[in-house]
Amino acid sequence: MRNVLLLLISLTLFTSGCSWVEFPSVRKVTIQQGNILDQEMIDKLRPGMTQSQVQFVLGTPMIADTFDRKRWDYYYSQTARDGAKTEERMTIYFDAEGNLERMTGDYLPSSAASEENDSD
Repeated sequence: MRNVLLLLISLTLFTSGCSWVEFPSVRKVTIQQGNILDQEMIDKLRPGMTQSQVQFVLGTPMIADTFDRKRWDYYYSQTARDGAKTEERMTIYFDAEGNLERMTGDYLPSSAASEENDSD
């Protein structure tokens, strides 16, 4: 009976994948996916910029809609070692001529950048 109980406990530990056991030699890494954007990059964008100019500033969009070529989506996510998750999104819209019309998302042009536009 004792051997059966010991075998059952051992089998349970091995089949559980040891997810609750922390091993000191195992290192979890931070996982990043998508386009890294920051406020400085967004402030460089100006209405009327071409698609290639926007791509030069922000990089290749994560999602370029096949059915709506006037919309580009940028997405970034980061999962830290402790499991904390960060997500950022930006959507860029172009007009019929392919020029930057507007943008929505987690970043918007700062007031300093829009003041520069007003002085031009």
